[in-house]
Amino acid sequence: MVDLAAVYSREIDGKTLTLVPSGWTYDRTFVLYDRQTNSLWYPYKEGLMGIQGVYYKRWLPILDSDDTRWQNWQEKHPHTRIME
Repeated sequence: MVDLAAVYSREIDGKTLTLVPSGWTYDRTFVLYDRQTNSLWYPYKEGLMGIQGVYYKRWLPILDSDDTRWQNWQEKHPHTRIME
């Protein structure tokens, strides 16, 4: 199985960042930026590393997450609601 998604913390220095696609790729991987400082972020195994800007060489750690099917999730978490 190939990891096609990851979950990262958005908190750094007591702030919560809004991460969005930059429109750029490097080595066939999307580069993100945060709307607060326009710092660029690149995904590594350990998390997102700031590759340019205010948070250069700083890390946003990867968070534990589960890949699952909706039916399996719903069985484990029957009160989950979908936002429309």
